[in-house]
Amino acid sequence: MIVVIPARGGSKRVPRKNVYPLKGRPLLSYTLDALQATSLNLPTYISTDDDFIASIGRNYPGVEVVMRPPEISGDLASTESVLLHILNLLESRQQFPEWVITLPPTSPFRSASTICRFVDSAKQSEADIDCIMSVSPNYGDFWRLRDQGRMERLFPDSPRRQQEREPLYEENSAIYASRTQALRETGLIFGRAVRGIVISTRESFDINNMDDIRLAESLLGELSS
Repeated sequence: MIVVIPARGGSKRVPRKNVYPLKGRPLLSYTLDALQATSLNLPTYISTDDDFIASIGRNYPGVEVVMRPPEISGDLASTESVLLHILNLLESRQQFPEWVITLPPTSPFRSASTICRFVDSAKQSEADIDCIMSVSPNYGDFWRLRDQGRMERLFPDSPRRQQEREPLYEENSAIYASRTQALRETGLIFGRAVRGIVISTRESFDINNMDDIRLAESLLGELSS
């Protein structure tokens, strides 16, 4: 089992998002610190195209920085292409991990205990499960926008009272445990068969824009007070 942290340097909505100084610390460091706190000692790889990101990663014991080629460094590069690049590198070294844990740096509140929970779940998983991913329940009442602004309820038979609705589950991108064979066969981080694990609202927080940055700093202020 290995850990991969995909952390490219470019970002349009938040410049250099993965190393944005969140409360004075690079965003990436929150993920690295949580991983170090697990004491799992799993081989860990940071995939990046950025020298500054690479320098941060090299300050952590047990972390290997892998510089990406240009073809998987742009805005359209998929997480899967990054994972496969790492796996191909390891295969050239005659290393064949069964699972890869993916930890995007944009989830700064993901805890060490949650990482351990996913690692344990992967180790104990049935053979037909390809991926274990973090999800968030949503009890919303969803509608489609049709022509001329008209709305159509997605689930017309759903109860009007939120407490009575069956939740939908959103993939929140905080953490994935993927079976490497299925990743190779399907080209998808979740393979064919997926199990979801619900994590807390705080841990599922995902930074995408400056409003998210400001909210994350507010939450960090609450935690330190």
